[in-house]
Amino acid sequence: MTDLSDVKFIVSDLDQIATFEGRVAVMITPDGKMDAGARRVNRLTRGALERLMQSESWQKVKPGNVRSLQWPAGLRAIAVDVLCLKRAAPAEEARRAGAALGKLKGDSAVLVFATQLRRPAALAQGIALRAYEFLAHKTAEEKSGGPISIMVSNPAEAQAAATPLLAVAQGVFVTRDLVNEPANHLTTTEFANRINGLSDLGVKVTILEEDELEKLGMHLLLSVGHGSDSPSKVAVMEWMGGETGAAPLALVGKGVVFDTGGISLKPAAGMEEMTMDMGGAGVVTGVMHAIAARKAPANVVGLVGLVENMPSGRATRPGDVVTSMKGDSVEIINTDAEGRLVLADVLWYAQEKYNPAGIIDLATLTGAIIIGLGHEKAGVFSNDDKFCRDFIKAADQEGEGAWHMPLGEAYDKLLKSQIADMKNIGGRAAGSVTAAQFLQRFVKDDMPWIHLDIAGVARVSGETALAPKGCTGWGVLSLDRLIADHFEHS
Repeated sequence: MTDLSDVKFIVSDLDQIATFEGRVAVMITPDGKMDAGARRVNRLTRGALERLMQSESWQKVKPGNVRSLQWPAGLRAIAVDVLCLKRAAPAEEARRAGAALGKLKGDSAVLVFATQLRRPAALAQGIALRAYEFLAHKTAEEKSGGPISIMVSNPAEAQAAATPLLAVAQGVFVTRDLVNEPANHLTTTEFANRINGLSDLGVKVTILEEDELEKLGMHLLLSVGHGSDSPSKVAVMEWMGGETGAAPLALVGKGVVFDTGGISLKPAAGMEEMTMDMGGAGVVTGVMHAIAARKAPANVVGLVGLVENMPSGRATRPGDVVTSMKGDSVEIINTDAEGRLVLADVLWYAQEKYNPAGIIDLATLTGAIIIGLGHEKAGVFSNDDKFCRDFIKAADQEGEGAWHMPLGEAYDKLLKSQIADMKNIGGRAAGSVTAAQFLQRFVKDDMPWIHLDIAGVARVSGETALAPKGCTGWGVLSLDRLIADHFEHS
């Protein structure tokens, strides 16, 4: 597992600035006011910061941006990173500013002078999140991970505020690591083994194997894995840190560790990216790690269906009819519409087993959501307006894009089958909506439910504000915020 850089809060000591040998970061407000650290750097460098502020480059700086001076005279530091930030910047802005520093960090140690910043913990979380690198399979590279030292007026207070934020950041790293892993390393068995590791944090983990899934009637989920030598599994993670007996929030994730499309084989171009088709399960696992690491006073259960979709003589064929755990029959029109089959059975099991207070599923489900929303926002489908508003508010507060998408009975006609209760696809029109409409058939009428289609945001081709190119870890921050705001009971 990729670990966070070591973050520590220390008492302000201006004399350390001159002798620090990594990167030194200081702050200047948008109206041009230097803090004590910036004034000390300016003096040591004989007015370099004043000249920077008079430059054309600084005139284009926006709050949260950084400008760097390399190998500054008068300091031992390899660089001075000058951050433009309000002293009372809100948490998201402070975190994004920290991410700007984290992008520059590399292997260097970092000293940040932040005595006048109101939310240094958010800044620390941002640095840690953006400094992520996935190097597990690069034999010539080993990240030394220089420490991050943040000078503040009250280190104990800042550390207390940062501890839960850094626990959530580690949960994001768990998700990124899982989604970045190639499929020959992250098999269904290896995924289950990593989930078992959550027991060290106090999470109760249960792995349901194929014989148990067969007895439960999870034939939709099992049908997806028929063509693979990797065994299908369902991993259940229970964190009961809240009121005894209180109904938990249930998180359900699609965990297709590789998706060839099955008999409905995908084109070869870009198929290597289908290692990320377990992104929903990756987010659920990261959230469970985060809430357990910060000892959240909430009851949450995470359930992920782990399968591999491969073509073979045993694979499910287009035209096959399979019966779900619920008892409904499904005509498989396209074996590449497999994620909804996995989710359908796990959704039903979650409701039968736990009768949760609400249920949220996450999946890299449709290319159609990318056509509609691009890579900026996840699609949010829900049968409960308040539940949906609560989640979108949490996503907005955490800077993770989400957009409310429609549901409606009119879309059901696209799923009608002549030989079964329903088809597994509804055609090209409204593809992400009909996928959600399919899933809703496996949600009980009185159950608050959200479906998050994260196909466009789980992995992106370029960097984001908080992540380098690759897996973003989208959803861990938002779901942790939702849990903290609406499901915690001390």
